[in-house]
Amino acid sequence: MRGKIGLFTVVNTIVLLLVVVATLYPFLHMLAVSLSKDIYVMKGQVSIIPKGFNLDMYKLVLNDPRIATGYKNTLIYVVLGTAVALLVTSLGAYALSKKDMMLRKTFTLMIVFTMFFSGGMIPTFLVVKGMGLMDTVWAMVLPGAVSTWNLLIMRTFFMGIPVEVEESGKIDGLTDIGIFFRIVAPLSKAVFATIGLFYAVALWNNFYYPLLYLRDQDLFPLQVILRNIVLAGQITSGDVTSVGGDNLIVEESLKFATIMVSTIPILLAYPMLQKHFVKGALIGAVKG
Repeated sequence: MRGKIGLFTVVNTIVLLLVVVATLYPFLHMLAVSLSKDIYVMKGQVSIIPKGFNLDMYKLVLNDPRIATGYKNTLIYVVLGTAVALLVTSLGAYALSKKDMMLRKTFTLMIVFTMFFSGGMIPTFLVVKGMGLMDTVWAMVLPGAVSTWNLLIMRTFFMGIPVEVEESGKIDGLTDIGIFFRIVAPLSKAVFATIGLFYAVALWNNFYYPLLYLRDQDLFPLQVILRNIVLAGQITSGDVTSVGGDNLIVEESLKFATIMVSTIPILLAYPMLQKHFVKGALIGAVKG
């Protein structure tokens, strides 16, 4: 029986391989085009392997001052936003995980309610504007500081921590805050890494909030700058039209190079958190 491969395994493997191909092909194609000479791109001879390897497009992209500004702003928003989101989400989740908390079910239902119904874009915009957050870093951090889904995941994880561990802290004279930071948080590295990755990716890819709340171009994150380059095909360099003989192809290569520059850094974050991410993926599973 161990030597036989079931029908489900075969079908599942084929489906997953198709998903992998459908996911990787566009990424590899963009990478190949951005690294190929313009003559091969114009002839349509580039698929997933670069032809006439060169880094001209990446030099143009990285020499654009908007890219450097966008990187700096994005890193600030991601680091600060993830730290604030993890702090607020974890504290709220820990409180809701206590069965003896007053009105625990009521607060939980109120929070879950926001998953299905929200105030909408205009009321949220008016709140942000009324609080004086427009054109500030906090406009990128505070409106998305708490995700209901992430809050519920963390609450489920905290509920699985043995009560005896927390009671030992109370015997030693720790308060609830002390128990959380000295006992619960160190035991919850997996969920912190997983939820932190979720928040970081969301902040890195966010261009909705900047379009609504930012007017100063010096505060634009990388994704907004990427959007402007991809949609307008513009880059602040006089060498654009002299690279290759076709401006349309050059713009296409520049777009792909810009997408790669903005995508690769966040992809590199996953391998560093993979060990904790695998554990976090089992949150809510039945434990023996």
